[in-house]
Parts: sequence; C-alpha cells; structure tokens
Amino acid sequence: MIWDTAGQERFQSLGVAFYRGADCCVLVYDVNVTKSFENLNNWREEFLIQASPSDPENFPFVVLGNKIDIDGGNSRVVSEKKARAWCASKGDIPYFETSAKEGFNVEAAFQCIAKNALKNEPEEELYLPDTIDVTGGGQQQRSTGCEC
Repeated sequence: MIWDTAGQERFQSLGVAFYRGADCCVLVYDVNVTKSFENLNNWREEFLIQASPSDPENFPFVVLGNKIDIDGGNSRVVSEKKARAWCASKGDIPYFETSAKEGFNVEAAFQCIAKNALKNEPEEELYLPDTIDVTGGGQQQRSTGCEC
C-alpha cells in the first residue's frame, strides 16, 4: 500500500495511523521550489516521530526530486548536487530525479522503493528483476536498480 499525504499539514494528525508499520518512506520535493526541498528534513523527522520505527537510524527512505521536466530545467532552483549532499548527510538515502508527467525515472525509483520496503523479507519470497528498462521522454535507459 502507498499512502500520499502530499506534505500537507492538515494530514499530520493522521500520520500515526498511516505511518505505523511502514516499510519505507518516500520524500518527494519539487526541484523548482526551494521551500519544498527545505521541508524534507521536517517531513523526515515528523515521519520518524509518528511512525516510531524500531530502528530509526536505519529506517529506509528514498528521496525524489520531481518535476525536472518543467521549463526545460530553466526554472530549477535546487541542484542535483545539493539534493545528493542532503541525502548523503542523512545516511546515504537513495536519490532519484524524476518527472511524473513524463514518466522519467519513475519506474526505477519505485523499483528502489520496493527493494527498500522488502529488504527485511526472506529472499526466497522476493522477486524483483535485476535489470529493468525505463523509458522516459522518448529515450531508452537501462537501469540496474537503485543505489541502495
């Protein structure tokens, strides 16, 4: 199951019900909006408080920098380097730049999310392909999964 709270404050009171028992948390920000990037830390901390995972230091997160398709990248305000540095500072969180509109890198991101969510399951119960093909913006990409 995937729950999307859209980072909105009005859903914060529902966090405990949504987050308890979660296997992975995906933090999504808009690469064209500084405030959404600045909220990543608050969203991460709020999730950890409300979800109360047994091992918060090692709980799996994935970060998506979305909307890379907008205006040919000319309106972008958060660099990939800055986002990757933030992820590295939080324990090497996997990071993907995506375009939900164009479908770019979305499948690769969800493969990583699934692997993170299922990493504690016994291996014989899992089936995730070693290699996936991702098509985005008319270009074929070959991906070997996530940087998990």
